[in-house]
Amino acid sequence: MDHFNYVIVGGGIAGVTAAETIRQNDPNGTIAIISDEPYFLYSRVMLSKPNFFLGKIPFDQVWLKTEQWYKDNKINYLGGKTAIRFDSASKKINLSDNTSIGYDKLLLAVGVNVRTLHIPGSDKKGIHYLRTLDDGKAIMEHIKTAKKAVVIGGGFIGFEMADLLKLAGMDTTMLLREHHFWDPTLDEGSAGMIERAMTDGGIKILKNAEIAEILGAENIQEIKLKDGTTIECDMLMCGIGVVNNIEWISKSGVTTGKGILANEYLETNIPDVYTAGDIAEYKDLLLEENTQMGNWVNGREQGRIAGLNMTGKHEAFRFVSFYTTQGFGVTIAFVGDVAPGADRTIIARGSPELKSYMRILVAHNEIEGATMINRTGEMSTIAKLIEKNINVSDKLKELADPNFSLKSLL
Repeated sequence: MDHFNYVIVGGGIAGVTAAETIRQNDPNGTIAIISDEPYFLYSRVMLSKPNFFLGKIPFDQVWLKTEQWYKDNKINYLGGKTAIRFDSASKKINLSDNTSIGYDKLLLAVGVNVRTLHIPGSDKKGIHYLRTLDDGKAIMEHIKTAKKAVVIGGGFIGFEMADLLKLAGMDTTMLLREHHFWDPTLDEGSAGMIERAMTDGGIKILKNAEIAEILGAENIQEIKLKDGTTIECDMLMCGIGVVNNIEWISKSGVTTGKGILANEYLETNIPDVYTAGDIAEYKDLLLEENTQMGNWVNGREQGRIAGLNMTGKHEAFRFVSFYTTQGFGVTIAFVGDVAPGADRTIIARGSPELKSYMRILVAHNEIEGATMINRTGEMSTIAKLIEKNINVSDKLKELADPNFSLKSLL
């Protein structure tokens, strides 16, 4: 059985950043990365961008690390292998190929899996999800020949895929199970701005619609909704959320909630076992609550902090997460924690009518997060207000005034 000082389960941005940070702080420690994908680190962010799928960006730009980089940094990359269990007493990980690996320090950066359809016909060809590079390759190939597409899901992936399919010249319909786009994260005003931009761009949107069956022989030919409506299509894009692959981890003794529970140092309840990335449900010192934040920049910073702490440092994770996207002439940004809640006051800044609209979420007298539609110029200021835990209890009216300078609160 091979043994390494540091073993990282997960070859994405969190895991690779952790390995890079470990090597910078421990030149001699042995490092291994276990990844269920055979590929070296690539940009998952690029996978959701239309210009990449349409060939306007050279495919090779997807790669962020080369094989030589792993060799130069003496990082053993065990690609195409899946961790299936580990024993914290013996510090041993069992892999899907019946091999085992020993560790001194372990990082669980396993990411999340896409939620898949489980309805009649969901095994037909032409149904796509987007998580891996192979998923992206399959979509790139299919858009060359597909004519009519349906997108399921009103989130970032659904929005970006609808933009891609329309730019590819496809007749595209979007299905929303909810009353409006991104319900309940966005209000009707914010959602309406996005929906109008999409419909003006040629997307047909069906609300309160849920798919019941996928019809066709070997390939998808049409879908049937629960109300009996049928829609002809030869391509189905699904962005219906994620599931956390934590059962094997919880069986190993690690405490889990929605994800892998960790403190502000990204340590789990098991000594020498850390977590980072989309799967981590960590203590957020800025929001003063446990949260799970799945996006690229968050995963990269968590990987850095986990790597530092695995080498003996004691640095807390303090970071304001953000996500931005563009499509159909609209720019969308989320900063901090944007989940609605009974304890949160939502302050509108700007208006949908002016096509510049922000919703600021305030709790415990501090800004927790913000959603922005065509108002990303204030994103960095909002992030700083969250980071500094600025008390805004006597500034709620000012926050609602689009002409008031948020920078004056810093």
